[in-house]
Amino acid sequence: MATVTGRSSLSMIPSEKGKEMPQNTSAPTRGPAAGPVAGPLGGRWLQLAIGVVCMSMIANLQYGWTLFVEPMNEKHQWGRAAIQVAFTIFVVFETWLVPVEGWFVDKFGPRIVVFVGAILCGLSWVLNSMADSLTMLYISAALGGTGAGAVYGTCVGSALKWFPDRRGLAAGITAAGFGAGSALTIVPIAAMIKSQGYEHTFLFFGLIQGAVVLVLSFFLAAPKEGQLPVVAVPTVNQSRRNYGPGEMLKAPVFWVMYLMFVLVAAGGLMATAQLGSIAKDFKIADVPVSLLGLTMPALTFALSIDRVLNGLTRPFFGWVSDNIGRENTMFIAFGLEAVGVLALAHFGSNPVLFVLLTGLVFFAWGEIYSLFPATCGDTFGSRYATTNAGLLYTAKGTASLVVPMASVAVASLGNWDLVFMITAAVNAVAALMALLVLKPLRARFVAGATAAEVVKASGAKVAG
Repeated sequence: MATVTGRSSLSMIPSEKGKEMPQNTSAPTRGPAAGPVAGPLGGRWLQLAIGVVCMSMIANLQYGWTLFVEPMNEKHQWGRAAIQVAFTIFVVFETWLVPVEGWFVDKFGPRIVVFVGAILCGLSWVLNSMADSLTMLYISAALGGTGAGAVYGTCVGSALKWFPDRRGLAAGITAAGFGAGSALTIVPIAAMIKSQGYEHTFLFFGLIQGAVVLVLSFFLAAPKEGQLPVVAVPTVNQSRRNYGPGEMLKAPVFWVMYLMFVLVAAGGLMATAQLGSIAKDFKIADVPVSLLGLTMPALTFALSIDRVLNGLTRPFFGWVSDNIGRENTMFIAFGLEAVGVLALAHFGSNPVLFVLLTGLVFFAWGEIYSLFPATCGDTFGSRYATTNAGLLYTAKGTASLVVPMASVAVASLGNWDLVFMITAAVNAVAALMALLVLKPLRARFVAGATAAEVVKASGAKVAG
């Protein structure tokens, strides 16, 4: 006699070799999860650590970029806006190809995808060191974006699969590697650019970063049957059904999340790419600032603190969202971002306040890279977590299209006022959408999916 007892809390996700395995898709619990967690050497926490290191190695491709813009412009006189097109190309390729790379991960496992990504990331900065035309710079950006997206999407998807019981925290810790990974290298990169030129810096760090990711790719693994905890008592709204990418794209709740992601990501990407130019226009880039017993130029200090806070915010708000809910956490973080941007617009010309306020801005922004993947996994299940999260992550690429527009606006108006005002406004809109639109819409969606699964399970029992 057939039976489906207990099956309503299980779903099927692909293993390293593409085989399906049972996994609990209930929401996280408060307290230790039950069930076996034996896995590859070092267990799932080592898998998480490998993902963090890989993410930190590719972080400079985005967060270190601002240090190279002015030196490149001084040598080639290409113009800021033209150089920032390369940043947009990088982000577009980093994000819009992640669903394709995620499909490969879900089918063939994480190792080969990260291996290829490592080669592309290293090659990108090597080409940057030799770029003597914008065309070459743009090609390099496309290669780097493709490689970074392969590593990023794989590591986040791995965290979502290995940690169904702590999805917000795990996604946050992994994303923290990307947010804070460049913190330790900001100072040496800035020093090397000044002493040996930006070309040598691109070459040196490109080779090292690519090599580390390549070696670590051999240790990555996907979870197999019996290696994940059984989760029981839900604390956040989480679906008991797995949705394929096609099904997800038909759900209005996905597009609400996508719009919110675009709104919040746009402002943060503008700050990431333009921070060096903002500091220069505020005339405080090289002004010494003393804080925490350290003295550094305002821009270097801001970049170092920003990277640390941009990393810490991801596991912090991920953990908070595991306990108070995703949408409530979004409201708090996005509202704080709006306040921070307005304060930076008014007080950023003060070197000390520039350092502190940019830190606040990045702290309130970076959590999108833990909150949105976790919310996506909660809503659409674990089986296609890498591909689905990758589709949502393309919102970052859409948001990156505004970065060159910010440079054009500043060139036309002569200041950053309009850019700051728009950034604050869209964050405020996203904060309100989290509570007034996303929260009720997602609750109805998850409730409907859960009810359908219960009816399906009951029917199967009767038929058995």
